[in-house]
Amino acid sequence: MIDEQPTLRGIHLSRTYGEGSTLTHALREVTMDLYRGQLVLLMGPSGSGKSTLLAVMSGLLKPDGGQVYVEDGTKLRDVWHMTPREREQYRLRNCGFIFQGYNLFPALTARQQLEIVLRWGGDAASKSDIRKRSEEMLSLLGLGNKGHLKPSQLSGGEKQRVALGRALIKNPKFCFADEPTSALDWSSGERVIELLRAAAHERDATILVVSHDHRILPYVDVHFHLEDGKLTEAELPLAEPVTADAWRDQS
Repeated sequence: MIDEQPTLRGIHLSRTYGEGSTLTHALREVTMDLYRGQLVLLMGPSGSGKSTLLAVMSGLLKPDGGQVYVEDGTKLRDVWHMTPREREQYRLRNCGFIFQGYNLFPALTARQQLEIVLRWGGDAASKSDIRKRSEEMLSLLGLGNKGHLKPSQLSGGEKQRVALGRALIKNPKFCFADEPTSALDWSSGERVIELLRAAAHERDATILVVSHDHRILPYVDVHFHLEDGKLTEAELPLAEPVTADAWRDQS
């Protein structure tokens, strides 16, 4: 059930690149509200500013103008009025990221990719707790027998599922995914999107996905379209609900 109060709100966001004849307006007074329990899709042409908006909303890229407010207890707090240290801690505690190209550590096994997140930004109390939670996540991802493998030993779909697990293992309030299905066949891509949707609906996360992949549309709750730096909300096809069983079905 969607809350009346947004958990993440971008207001009148603007961002430009270059200057003079090369000046590009990536964002033009964009306002976006995101809510707990939603899987949100952001689409648009190449170069329309989608990745810029994701970076601004997630606290990775400062806008030229506007505010980004995040839920902090019973109030909203401006991400870009935080100190750099406060913003870093906010991301560590509350945010998961899935980047294009996986961004896995080549020297770490699939299990270690997850464990390091819990050591850096999770709330696990002990090494045994970290190992248990990592093993459980690998099982949910259908990778229970591949935790000892390094990225070079995994397929593209398996690497993307490790990246997904890394983003979700600390149960973040927010997850930001940039083209999570772009390098995957649809069987692997569908699994990734089903897991993201289950994370939103069953774990109450707020998830923003940037993608060109129209096959994702039946799985999302809200669809925004960004073009020429301007944002609009589009209609969605009806979709069957995805429950927590989707997590178990992946193993």
